[in-house]
Amino acid sequence: MHAVIEVGYLIATVSFIGGLKFMSSPKNAKSGNLLAAIGMVLAVCLTFIAAVSETVPYLNLIIMLLAIAIGTVIGKRLSSKVEMTGMPQLVSLFNATGGGCAMLLGLVEVNQMNLATALLGNKILLMAGLVTGAIALTGSIIAERKLAGKVKDNRSKTVIISARLLLTSLMVLPVLFFIGVIPISFPVFLYVLAVIAMTYGVLFVLPIGGADMPVVISLLNSITGIATAFAGFVYGNKAMIAGGIFVGAAGILLTLLMCKAMNRSLMKVLAGTFKKGKNAADEQEQDIKEISISETALALSFAQKIAIVPGYGLAVAQAQHICGQLQQLLEKRNAQVDYIIHPVAGRMPGHMNVLLAEANVAYARLKEMDEGNENMPQYDTVLVIGANDVVNPAAENNPDSPVYGMPIIRAHQSKQVVVMKRSMGKGYAGVQNELFGFDNCSILFGDAKASLQELVNQLKLI
Repeated sequence: MHAVIEVGYLIATVSFIGGLKFMSSPKNAKSGNLLAAIGMVLAVCLTFIAAVSETVPYLNLIIMLLAIAIGTVIGKRLSSKVEMTGMPQLVSLFNATGGGCAMLLGLVEVNQMNLATALLGNKILLMAGLVTGAIALTGSIIAERKLAGKVKDNRSKTVIISARLLLTSLMVLPVLFFIGVIPISFPVFLYVLAVIAMTYGVLFVLPIGGADMPVVISLLNSITGIATAFAGFVYGNKAMIAGGIFVGAAGILLTLLMCKAMNRSLMKVLAGTFKKGKNAADEQEQDIKEISISETALALSFAQKIAIVPGYGLAVAQAQHICGQLQQLLEKRNAQVDYIIHPVAGRMPGHMNVLLAEANVAYARLKEMDEGNENMPQYDTVLVIGANDVVNPAAENNPDSPVYGMPIIRAHQSKQVVVMKRSMGKGYAGVQNELFGFDNCSILFGDAKASLQELVNQLKLI
């Protein structure tokens, strides 16, 4: 039976690898997700078989099944009710449950462990899994609160950074414990360490600005994967080890790629530093040109090549479906319509891709930033919907701007730009968008969903 279980774990691990490979392409992402899910179900079933073969009490198995059932119901309910704007918060909460699970595994296992015969390596792994899980737990909760606007950015970070450094210095406690300086039992020490780690998780995220939360969530997801891998080593479970390593590695790679897309170093993100821009009084006065629905519809009707740049505002307005209808209507008029996606558009990686997939937009219509920029001068009209910072020319032209150096979608290089906005409010970075003052840029004020519906109605009449 042991050999069968080990082979099963190997199959589950291979399915994780295949799932990750498929997820590298939007076209195959759904299949990859399904394949990885099948592997996870297999790993869970094998774990139950192993538990039965090792005569684990049936009460424990019933509790495990009950916990899985409750988690499934709650998870299904949350994922079904959440709106697209709340998807990043849901991801952060799910990540918090993973970190909390790793922490609880450490606390439970220490009470089951024979401390007299336990190897030092197992104790260190137990500690490492508990600490990383606790940090991911509280850090993810604070990240979710920040994304939801329930926790404001703390501009006075000195005290928080100092407290964070103090707690970092307390991480030498395990060394002091193992050499006998701290005279308490190992279980008590782990509880103390868990409290310190949870406090550190709060202080880890608290000083970081809301605009950097996507990076933080990705990093915390990586930390949860590492915690799972540590737990896998403690239990000798190969599926947990492999899954944790995959999540940890993918999370840190994604974190670094997002930092590159924002032209920010990871250390600056974690330190909560952001280059200060000009005061409102110092900002240049812009000649804003407003455009009407009918004028926009006329411009789109004559355009042969159109680009749509989606942003978080599209998700807020829940306008993805009507945007898809606009695309289909324009294509019936023999226009080419492309969606140009910035790597950090929205509030989490792939946010815009998921949003457009929900509206059944074909993957062939989605273009990455670099490809879109190469062809930008050929576009007759670029429709910017709810995006702000990712099309700001200040990132390339103004060294004094906080977003200077960040790769952008060069919508200003097209023949005409129409930006759909509710008001002249600034984007997430709080920076004036120089695009609005360009001669080829016009602003269409109003709710994105209502404006898109009016555009569809007007185009049907033209």
